[in-house]
Amino acid sequence: MQMPKPDPAVLAAKDRVRERLEEVLPKDAVISDPVEARVYECDALTAYKCPPMLAVLPSSTEEVAAVLKICHEEGVPVVPRGSGTSLAGGALPTADSVILGVARMNRVLETDYDNRFIRVQSGRTNLSVTGAVEADGFFYAPDPSSQLACAIAGNVAMNSGGAHCLKYGVTTNNLLGVTMVLMDGTVIELGGAHLDAGGLDLLGVVCGSEGQLGVVTEATLRILHKPEGARPVLMGFDTNEAAGACVADIIRAGVLPVAIEFMDRPCIEACEAFAGAGYPMCEALLIVEVEGSEAEIAAQLEKILQIARRHDPVELREAKDADEAGRIWLGRKSAFGAMGQINDYMCLDGTIPVSALPEVLRRIGEMSDQFGLKVANVFHAGDGNMHPLILFDANMPGQLELCEEFGAEILKLCVEVGGCLTGEHGVGVEKRDLMGVQYAPKDLEAQMAVKDVFDPAWLLNPAKVFPLDVSGARRTASAPADAAA
Repeated sequence: MQMPKPDPAVLAAKDRVRERLEEVLPKDAVISDPVEARVYECDALTAYKCPPMLAVLPSSTEEVAAVLKICHEEGVPVVPRGSGTSLAGGALPTADSVILGVARMNRVLETDYDNRFIRVQSGRTNLSVTGAVEADGFFYAPDPSSQLACAIAGNVAMNSGGAHCLKYGVTTNNLLGVTMVLMDGTVIELGGAHLDAGGLDLLGVVCGSEGQLGVVTEATLRILHKPEGARPVLMGFDTNEAAGACVADIIRAGVLPVAIEFMDRPCIEACEAFAGAGYPMCEALLIVEVEGSEAEIAAQLEKILQIARRHDPVELREAKDADEAGRIWLGRKSAFGAMGQINDYMCLDGTIPVSALPEVLRRIGEMSDQFGLKVANVFHAGDGNMHPLILFDANMPGQLELCEEFGAEILKLCVEVGGCLTGEHGVGVEKRDLMGVQYAPKDLEAQMAVKDVFDPAWLLNPAKVFPLDVSGARRTASAPADAAA
C-alpha cells in the first residue's frame, strides 16, 4: 500500500506549527516528542504505520476550531481520530500531518427524555452513551463490536452499525444533528434535536464521510426506550450454505429479529476456547434475537424456529433466562479477541444482498483453498454485512500481500453480487484502491466535488477513500489557489 510523500516544507515548519498550537491549547495537549507521538502511528489496522508530525488533544469545539485554523493557514494536513479502533486505516497519519484526537471531549452536554435525545461530545465512547441513560430506561441503539472503546466521532465518520442494526439501523438512522468544524476553523451546525431538518440532507452527507469534510465535535443522538424483553436462540448447522439459506428465508418471511449473527466453524472453535460459551462444534452458528412482550417474543420465535427446522439444524437452543442469553452472546462478543489470540488476521467489511449469502460463503471457501489462507466468518447476517477474517502470519514474508490480494477478491465478489465495498468499517486506506470497482470515474468525480466544497485545499484526512492518483492530483491542483488566498 502506497502513501503520499511528506511535504518537506510542512516538516520544516514543525517547530513553528507546534509553537502556534501551544498558544491555543494547554501544553500537555500538544504532543511533539517523536516517542510519544508514536502512540498515534496507526489505528486497529496495525499492518500499516506512520508516525505523525504532531498530535493534539483538544477539549472543546473552540479548541478544535483554533487548531484547524492554524493548520489551514500553515497548509498542514489534519487526521481526525476518535478512539483509534478503525479497522480500515481511517485514522492512519501521514508523516507531515497533525493527528487531532477527540478523546478528551467526552462529556454529556444535554439529555432530554421527553424528546428522546442526548447531546454528547464526540469523544464519548459508544457504550457510555447508553450508560448515561439506562438507569432511566433508555438506550442508544447502534452497538458495534468495539462499543466499549470506540468513540461517537468514529461512529459518525464510518456510519457504524452493530449486531442490532437489523431492527434499529446504523448510525445515520440514529443521528439527529452534529456540530462540525471545517478545515478553515468555521463552526457549523447540521440538524438538531428534531426529526428532520429542512433543505439539503447535509447531515446524511457528513455521516459516513470518514473525516473528509470536517471534524465532528458534538453529536445529538436518538435514544430509545428499552424493550420490554429480549430473547436469543442459538442455531447450529452442518454447512455454511444451510445457515445462509436459513437467514435468507427468515428475512423473506417478513420476520424482523433485532439481530441475526453468523459464525462459522473456525470462529466457533476459537470463541469456545477463548470464552467457554458452550457452543456446539458444528459448521455454522446463527444467533437470532427477538424482543418485545412475552407474547410477541413467543410468536416471533415460533415462526423463526419453524423456518430453521426446514434447514435440518443440528442444534436449536432457546435461552430460558438472562444467564443463558448472556452465554449465547458471550462467544459472539468475544470473536475478534478470540481470533487475535490464535493468529494475525485482517478483518474485511463487505456487504451483500441477504439472498446471496449461500453463494458468497461457498465462493469464499473456494478462494480460501486457492490462496492457501484460512478464513473465519463472523458477521451481521441479517443485513448482509460480512466480516470475513483472513488468517495469516505477519512474520512470514509475502503473507500480508497475499492476504491483501485475497481480501480484494472477496470485496470484488461482494460488488459482483450486487453489494458494496463496506458496510460500517469505511473505505479508509484498506479499500481506497478498490473504489474503481464499485464506482465509475464520474461517480468518483461527483464525490470529490463534494469534498472540494467542504475542504478546498484537500487537507483533511489525506490519502484515504479516493485512489491516490486522483486525490493527489486534486490536492496539487488546489495548492496554487490556496497559496494566493
